[in-house]
Amino acid sequence: MAMIAAKCPDIEVTVVDPDEARIAAWNSDELPVYEPGLDGLVREARGRNLHFHTDVKAAIKSGEIIFVCVGTPTKKHGIGAGRAADLRYIESAARMIAEVAETSKIIVEKSTIPVKTAEAMLTILRSNSPHGNFQVLSNPEFLAEGTAVADLQNPDRILIGGERTAEGQAAARKLADIYARWVPREKIIISNLWSSELSKLVANAFLAQRISSINSISALCEATGADVDEVAHAIGQDSRIGPKFLKASVGFGGSCFQKDILNLVYLCQHFNLPVVGAYWESVVQMNDWQKGRFTRQIVRTLFNTVSGKRIAILGFAFKRTPTTRGSRRPYRWCAGCWRKMPPLWSMTRKSPPGTSGVTCWQTAKRIHGCSSPAAPLPRPMMPTPWLCSPTGTNSRPSILPKFMTACRSRPLFSTVATLYHGRSCRIWASRFLPLASRLRSEQHAS
Repeated sequence: MAMIAAKCPDIEVTVVDPDEARIAAWNSDELPVYEPGLDGLVREARGRNLHFHTDVKAAIKSGEIIFVCVGTPTKKHGIGAGRAADLRYIESAARMIAEVAETSKIIVEKSTIPVKTAEAMLTILRSNSPHGNFQVLSNPEFLAEGTAVADLQNPDRILIGGERTAEGQAAARKLADIYARWVPREKIIISNLWSSELSKLVANAFLAQRISSINSISALCEATGADVDEVAHAIGQDSRIGPKFLKASVGFGGSCFQKDILNLVYLCQHFNLPVVGAYWESVVQMNDWQKGRFTRQIVRTLFNTVSGKRIAILGFAFKRTPTTRGSRRPYRWCAGCWRKMPPLWSMTRKSPPGTSGVTCWQTAKRIHGCSSPAAPLPRPMMPTPWLCSPTGTNSRPSILPKFMTACRSRPLFSTVATLYHGRSCRIWASRFLPLASRLRSEQHAS
């Protein structure tokens, strides 16, 4: 929405949310979401043609185009639990629009949703509203964290799906005209609703598939003496394959890839395509196997025991705060060691004898949002790395300086192991032992 407001100063853009604290944050100097370049976009348009407030019904009444941007988490209970998308918020939004709208509206799905969701929205809208004519469009985002603003400014494509009717195509063209203010027309694709809805799930599934594919080859490379980086470089030079998403790692992290693949698997099973569903489920199974394999590598490298040892995981955070969605899922690749050692954040919260512990607490605060040295410790969590991004992109600055600052202020751990990205998932502890020795010497000298 901020990009549309910045590129189209003549269009009034209103962002609404019933959460007053969240809206207050969007109206403040410190935005509740971190993304490089987003702060400048919001500052440029806020107060001019970009507005944030909590009056949802007023915005629905006055708006011509309504973008529905709500969460679609995986269901935890009932039919499809663990795989199907929970569409309660989509349904709630559709019912509110039907209740409040007094004129014709164009409803745009921005959330990642299963195919045929637009059909359900249209049924709710047209069955419950005494006024207006509704058109539902699908306009999924294809963005990567850390480059989202750049991706919006120069996208690979803009996908808009609409009904194959005169009214549906007119609505799609109206939305396309907005994007055409800064996106070349040849990059704007207009398709039918179901193609657009399915494309988002399939795009994420294909990206995850590439990660699982190269990770499976990394295991074979370790067994045969081949170098997975060299293999990836060689096959990436083939124009039919390309070099992206071919970095061997611990596996894809966050929540989107796994959630979308499992949603795709559920759809295949729902439409009686078990072989297709099993194929895509194997991508997730390979990802889980890679995490377990990496954990076993750590334990084996540390002489098959982690008792009495502390393992530092360099590149610890995924996003700026631990309250964002990507940082809540503990990684299985650390589960085996995680249960047997104090986690990094609790290590940095403890102050050694004779020190104030302020430096340690500041590190914990930056990584985990602790409000004070006396604040309750957060629950253990293992966010996606910054240094070792599972997708092969380093979108956030390294926490290594902060981590090293914390190390200087406490007795150093006995063993340092690093999850070194792109090296066939080997443990390169020896590369950091000289650094550990130097830090220990500095500590003793002080």
